[in-house]
Amino acid sequence: MTPQPTPTHEPVVPVGDAPLARAVVDSPIGPLTLVASDAGLRAILWPDEATGRVPLSGAIDDRPDHPVLVAAAGQLEEFFAGEREDFDLPLDPVGTDFQRKVWQALTRIGFGSTSTYGAVAVEVAGDRGRARAVGAAIGRNPISIVVPCHRVVGADGSLTGFAGGLDVKRRLLDLESPSPTLPLGS
Repeated sequence: MTPQPTPTHEPVVPVGDAPLARAVVDSPIGPLTLVASDAGLRAILWPDEATGRVPLSGAIDDRPDHPVLVAAAGQLEEFFAGEREDFDLPLDPVGTDFQRKVWQALTRIGFGSTSTYGAVAVEVAGDRGRARAVGAAIGRNPISIVVPCHRVVGADGSLTGFAGGLDVKRRLLDLESPSPTLPLGS
């Protein structure tokens, strides 16, 4: 499988030949498929994951006992229970240098906080005008929740694209909010 082109036109970091491990875990936002290499967590996939959004190649074995997957499942459970604000997992995302810089910047957006695409663009590239490129990189974030792309909103504070859907993005933000948004009407 050849890597999908990215808006930055940088080469994608190659995917290793070692088999990947997979486990499906239940969560309050639906089943999540966790994928790990021996180096770390490679992906968290949504039930209706778009083909090609996350580059995974080679063999993927069902191995819920893989140590990275066990740790990730436990930390996600704690997060959804309101007992964890930060993740402490080895990560092994595959992407271009630019994408990886963007994803690293996302890890610095604190629990209960949000940032904008423009602000992330300034942090990563020193140029608010790179907000679209940042948005494209965020859209390719393979490790949603742990690398908290749900914390990035539009310049006006509006919810914008999220691989898990805007309803899930709102639910994740509400989970992190000291005063969750209540649905209006019945």
